[in-house]
Amino acid sequence: MCGIAGIIDITSTPERGLIERMNRIMHHRGPDGEGYCLDGPVALGHRRLSIIDLSGGKQPLSNEDGTVWITFNGEVYNFQELRDELIEKGHRFATRSDTETIVHAWEEYGEACVEKFRGMFAFAVWDQRRQQLFAARDRLGKKPFYYWCDGKRFLFASEIKAILQDERVQRELDPAALADYLTYHYIPFPRTIFKGIRKLEPGHWISVGMGESTRLSVTTQKYWDITYAPDASLTEAQWVEALREKLREAVRIRLISEVPLGAFLSGGIDSSTVVALMSQVQNAPVKTFSIGFKEEDFSELVYARQVAERFGCEHHEFVVEPDAIEILPKLAWEFDEPFADSSAIPTYYVSKLAREHVTVILSGDGGDETFAGYRRYGWAQDMCRHDWLPAPLKKTLFGFPGRLLPDGVKGKGALLHLSKDPFERYAGLNTFGEPPYLDRLLSVEVRAAIGRELPDFSVMKRFYDAQASADYLTRIQYVDTKVYLAEDILTKVDRASMLCSLETRAPLLDHEVVELAAHMPPGLKLHNGETKYILKKAMEGILPQEILYRRKMGFGVPLVHWFKKDLTEYAHDLLLSREARERGLFNPTEVTALLSSHAKSGRDLSARIWALLFFEQWCRNWL
Repeated sequence: MCGIAGIIDITSTPERGLIERMNRIMHHRGPDGEGYCLDGPVALGHRRLSIIDLSGGKQPLSNEDGTVWITFNGEVYNFQELRDELIEKGHRFATRSDTETIVHAWEEYGEACVEKFRGMFAFAVWDQRRQQLFAARDRLGKKPFYYWCDGKRFLFASEIKAILQDERVQRELDPAALADYLTYHYIPFPRTIFKGIRKLEPGHWISVGMGESTRLSVTTQKYWDITYAPDASLTEAQWVEALREKLREAVRIRLISEVPLGAFLSGGIDSSTVVALMSQVQNAPVKTFSIGFKEEDFSELVYARQVAERFGCEHHEFVVEPDAIEILPKLAWEFDEPFADSSAIPTYYVSKLAREHVTVILSGDGGDETFAGYRRYGWAQDMCRHDWLPAPLKKTLFGFPGRLLPDGVKGKGALLHLSKDPFERYAGLNTFGEPPYLDRLLSVEVRAAIGRELPDFSVMKRFYDAQASADYLTRIQYVDTKVYLAEDILTKVDRASMLCSLETRAPLLDHEVVELAAHMPPGLKLHNGETKYILKKAMEGILPQEILYRRKMGFGVPLVHWFKKDLTEYAHDLLLSREARERGLFNPTEVTALLSSHAKSGRDLSARIWALLFFEQWCRNWL
């Protein structure tokens, strides 16, 4: 796990001082060393967190004659098999690192090299002979890749803050991205909060060529996607055995490390599955790390202890009593752009705890999207039973009375959801930007600059429509995998863990596991209302029944408790400060009403308040 950065400049030789600043501001991503390559119009930088080939894996790294250079963030777990294959084809290796395997795979296979990698990665290869920079991001989006281009210069990095080290890059807020943030509580690709800075989409590569033109040629292309093709020829027992073996393999290959390794353990089925399989394939006790809260309705420590005892783990736990006021500026700095998933707080604390003992951690991320683990999947399907009604009739039967009910009245939300079509309903279940709220909250000037109807679900709709021939469950799983997983869950884990210089690996997001699940009939994932049915069957006899079949809690935080105590006054002072008002982005009257409604009504509006707090702190850090 590392940090990467780079520059292509066809107007002048890149400044060494700039690539050094880009590199060093990401010190936390790689505290074990730094490296540079300056080759004519190109400069590459690298921050290293040493995991494999501690002595020989320094970057940037080149081929034998120094005509191909790479800066790489991540792990390629099948690099040893690829290395053997490339040696047979005549390639010579100087190190034992997976990084060098990418260099030779690029030489041998060109752009198709990414299709051979099994792992998590964001890398950039500079090919001097072709005068081409080729970069790629892993299939599911575990590793970040940001870029900026004005036609003459191309900058890229693992974090936005590195790109902003170039003073020529404008720190101009994108109003459309702000609207996305208030809708999703994160900013979906390709936008970032800054105009001009973009995210490379997961499963895509980007090529930057110089050629003979006076402008850079930039091309992006998709190289992987999930293909859903339910196979009814296998029995349930056969699917169970296939899944169990594939999961065991995915865990095993992620234990390659020359530094201490452990696992996050929440006590839920996903992390418990990873810990159970780790205990089967490694000799030493698994080091496990858990986080909890004083508020028992949010804490799962009792379940984590049960799993740790079952498998004889070396268990560590920490009860979070966070000072959210203290941690907020740190998170706003590390995330680079607004990010309102408050579970970033415990993710940071459990990463900090783990880093005191290990350098690499395995997590259970991805199980909900891959095996249909969210309760909302069942809710969304249940609501579909009314969709045979014509749309105008649904709006009359459900929408009209729903709009008449006061906010906070039980049943209002359900009626409004029932009045929508299946896509709009699911989008509404996963977002925060009802039209009246955003229209009232945003200032007239910002609303005019956005110039489109809100909320805008076009990013989600793109993926929903891409699976038009699939069943409803598959379509919404695909949306979550492409948008929510990549832009919320994996972003959160990457930033919070790298703030602690901790590498995280996600076996349940091994692309071969995801592809296997995509061939399972939907009824094996959500079965008669039982979420993750097939995963639970695969782990029966391995995990305790009470772990497999207990009610899902999720990795939430007790914001509602905090806002009724310590954070209430802080939120008022920060969001209605002179500095916040003078930005002219929000309507102060609506902000006041939001805070008052949370404090006095029965509605829990803490998530919206946290989103505004994070944004205001982000503004103070970056604008």
